[in-house]
Amino acid sequence: MIKKSILYFLLFCFPITLLAQNDTIAPIKENKSKFKSDKIPFKDRIYFGGNLGLQFGTQTYIDISPLVGYKLTETVSTGVGITYIYYKYKDSYYTYSTSIYGSRVFARYLFTNNLFAHAEVELLNMELFDVNINDYYRKNIISPFVGGGYIQRFSNNAGLYLLLLFNLNDSAESPYTNPIIRIGFNLGI
Repeated sequence: MIKKSILYFLLFCFPITLLAQNDTIAPIKENKSKFKSDKIPFKDRIYFGGNLGLQFGTQTYIDISPLVGYKLTETVSTGVGITYIYYKYKDSYYTYSTSIYGSRVFARYLFTNNLFAHAEVELLNMELFDVNINDYYRKNIISPFVGGGYIQRFSNNAGLYLLLLFNLNDSAESPYTNPIIRIGFNLGI
């Protein structure tokens, strides 16, 4: 039921997001020729960020996921990112470690200065265990995410964000369980 609701939400909101335009992209400034500029300078369109996850103990989990984004308008942005996850499980009977890596593309739509919708597709290459051959093998897993977030801004181009995402491909092979919570940051140049 939740997957159906999320799908209907995406089908309704995503086309609106793609077609939405905001005529007040940036404050209008006069240039030397007295013409008004409504364009965002390129350096203000690019932002960097990502998230870092750490857990130590019986299960060690290290997640490094940088991203680079591009503001299409003041309310719509898109970007790419890479992910590297190191996972290790160790107890007195069993030790297992693996590396998971991949990439993602995302789109965000700002409803207000602090609230945004987020859609993402991530491709991860990871190890899975096959009981038929009694060994591990690597496989690419595609995970489409939808959700939303809140960004606490430190300045016009920097902030800390909290994302609540749902994996639409929640299967036994997926490394995620719903809901997925991410905390990260964005820094403009």
